[in-house]
Amino acid sequence: MYAALWRVLPGPIWVRVILVLILLLAVLAVLATWVYPWIDSIINNQEATVGGS
Repeated sequence: MYAALWRVLPGPIWVRVILVLILLLAVLAVLATWVYPWIDSIINNQEATVGGS
């Protein structure tokens, strides 16, 4: 999959590296902004307790 992505990206190697970094940052931003908070609201781990006696 990554080889196919690398072949699709235009330009010389240094442009491809910059594009891959931008894509990676965009994916991480989407995960941190929308996906992780959505999953956290589903799991709702606020009532978890650590075992004590």
